[in-house]
Amino acid sequence: MFKYVKRAGPKRRLENRRVAIIVANEFEDVELLYPFLRLSEEGAEVVLVPVERGLHPRPSVRGKPVTGRYGTPIPLEVFQEGGRYAIRRIDQIALEDFDALIFPGGFSPDALRIMPEVLDLVKKAHENGKIIAAICHGPQVLISAGLVKGKKVTSYAAVKDDLVNAGAVFVDEPAVRDGNIITARVPDDLPEFCQSIIEALS
Repeated sequence: MFKYVKRAGPKRRLENRRVAIIVANEFEDVELLYPFLRLSEEGAEVVLVPVERGLHPRPSVRGKPVTGRYGTPIPLEVFQEGGRYAIRRIDQIALEDFDALIFPGGFSPDALRIMPEVLDLVKKAHENGKIIAAICHGPQVLISAGLVKGKKVTSYAAVKDDLVNAGAVFVDEPAVRDGNIITARVPDDLPEFCQSIIEALS
């Protein structure tokens, strides 16, 4: 059986850090894959949290895994679970075990933002000073959790009015950090988004 072995190399900045990437159906594929690879490259333990809610890519088949807009399934087919990542259910996430929560965009946040268990987790994470990072439509979850009032944030253009109406200070920048909240606009901004997360965690 193949077992992933961490390769020797220069010191990685996120050793002993653990992050959870939380998604429902129709997440933006690259907004999960890029942080997963970039943060694991820096030594973080990545836990994927697929939530079986929301729209589902065709065909809709009972038992089909949580899947991204472009077909990326969880578990990830080309990476072995237990190597670079683990999978947990939302009810298996204990805040004391994690340093950051990450919310990719796509249609996933629209499903997550109406789930009490997700909002409760996000609120408690914020209260405990954990890093909460959201890109594209991801800040919709932060809006519904009541975390953006007075905060400097960014997002995909379609979410701007929602953020402003929730009391946020919207800025059109690739990635923005205000306290323990990190937001970014679109897939093109993933390098800046991940760099902000890495800096915050290291």
